[in-house]
Amino acid sequence: MDCVQVFTKNQRQWKTKPLTEEQITLWKQHLKRAGLKKPVSHDSYLINLANPDAAAHDKSMRLMRDELERCEALGIESLVAHPGAHLGEGEAAGLKRIARSLDRLHGELPGYRVRTCLEITAGQGTNLGYTLEHLRDIIDATGQPDRLAVCIDTAHALEAGYPLDSEAGARKFLEQIGRTVGLRTVRVLHLNDSRTPRGSRVDRHAHIGRGHLALDAFKVIVNHRGFARVPKILETPKEDAPDGTPMDTVNLNKLKSLIDS
Repeated sequence: MDCVQVFTKNQRQWKTKPLTEEQITLWKQHLKRAGLKKPVSHDSYLINLANPDAAAHDKSMRLMRDELERCEALGIESLVAHPGAHLGEGEAAGLKRIARSLDRLHGELPGYRVRTCLEITAGQGTNLGYTLEHLRDIIDATGQPDRLAVCIDTAHALEAGYPLDSEAGARKFLEQIGRTVGLRTVRVLHLNDSRTPRGSRVDRHAHIGRGHLALDAFKVIVNHRGFARVPKILETPKEDAPDGTPMDTVNLNKLKSLIDS
């Protein structure tokens, strides 16, 4: 393991305790000791910047601001975020509200180094961000696009309909990324297999090589030169193999075996 994704607080609670100087110091000491140079954070699952309800949206804004402030204090430069769900208001209105929300946060927090990495989603319910065009449109609609980036989750992309069930499909997907958001905008990769098939719009992660993604698709991604220094995070089920080996170890070894020497 040479990279890590963390939550800087309980991801399922609205209330947070401020970080202490001791916590910040210990975090930085442990990062240095472990040699982890590009830590990533994931924001709270409760946040919905597309929420049309004013009170609920304001609550999400306060929590998102707290997430950004915590990352800045800890020196974490990539904060992965699900774009949001429009809850029946419509995709165009939801995308516009997300962009306006990010503009407001950027205005309130000038000079921050942390970038919000908009994650491609499976598109369950009214969730936005299930197309690369959604992510591009949000970024393009903001006044400070350089403070945004993209997180590609392979399971979500397949579930949203992208052809990661073949090597050729994976190459096509990378071309689509290049034409829409740009490959350099991808700052985080979530390498997950999917329990549900292409286009299911249902988010269910699986162990590498045990789902509907092609191993050859993973091979294309892990060998892409543009992603050589992009943190690659496993969000696969946390359990042990029959022989007692942690599945994180099994999955890491599987992915590393695909890297061309």
